[in-house]
Amino acid sequence: MITLDEFTIQQLREVPHATGELSGLLQCIGLAGKMVNAAVRKSGLLGVNSSLGTTNTFGEQVQKLDMIADDIFIKALQKGVFCAGVASEENNDIVVFDDARSNRSKYVVMFDPLDGSGNIDVTIGTIFSIYKRVTETGTPCTKKDFLQRGSEQIAAGYIIYGAYTMLIYATRRGVHGFTLDSDIGEFYLSHKNIRIPKKGKNFSFDFKYYHAVNDSVRKYIDDSLQGNNDLAASPLSFRYAGCMVADIHRNLLKGGVFLYPDVKGRPHGKLRLMYECNPMAFITELAGGAASDGDQRILDIQPKHIHQTTPFFAGSRDMIISSGKDQ
Repeated sequence: MITLDEFTIQQLREVPHATGELSGLLQCIGLAGKMVNAAVRKSGLLGVNSSLGTTNTFGEQVQKLDMIADDIFIKALQKGVFCAGVASEENNDIVVFDDARSNRSKYVVMFDPLDGSGNIDVTIGTIFSIYKRVTETGTPCTKKDFLQRGSEQIAAGYIIYGAYTMLIYATRRGVHGFTLDSDIGEFYLSHKNIRIPKKGKNFSFDFKYYHAVNDSVRKYIDDSLQGNNDLAASPLSFRYAGCMVADIHRNLLKGGVFLYPDVKGRPHGKLRLMYECNPMAFITELAGGAASDGDQRILDIQPKHIHQTTPFFAGSRDMIISSGKDQ
């Protein structure tokens, strides 16, 4: 059995001139994931399954556990000395680690500390994305380091907390999954070289928005229902968890498609390009799938601000292409 730390070191040895910073960064993320997992499992006892009474940049209620997870990841990454700064869904602006060691780091990290926090009793997750800085090392990082296309990601991944805790991370060398042994406190390699099936049966869409989507999306949904608007008659399994990490994870392993299109009142979609869509698109593509905003490949979008939103279609390649959402 190979631990996450051992695996990243093995990968490091296969890359000429590697410095070990990325490996160290992934180890810091793994540590933060273990700490958030412990907080999630104790959340009922700690009394943190409630709202703070404040809203974030998107007007959503901030949960106490959101802020706990955000604080854990920021502190873990700052103390790990492999990161120059972070951007988080829970913070209005970037967080710059302006000290001598951090300024020498060549990476920045973006993350959603707790995706689907309203589903804490079922499944929630963390999403992260790693970029190489474009500003000069030795100086504090700037917003320019974060406003890069998703295609520039060095690595991305997510951690799913639920019946089991798993960390999935992707680099251009492949997509791998590590399951947490809570008794020992280690992530062990359990899914090597994950490949998403070209077709699948899972169809992840919130049907309460059926009448709010545009005609082309509705036609794709109707075609998936065999044109008769009868869920029971469709060959697909309609599964929507209300947690992007859970839906993408299921489709990644078993095949399927995830839809979160633009709707009336939200012409630019709801999901965050930088914290959710870019990392999930990166993982999906490297596993053999596809991801689009309906007009173009997600990873080709040039972000204008760190809290930008976008429509999102991702999953098994043949299902995305057949929908007309070809990348």
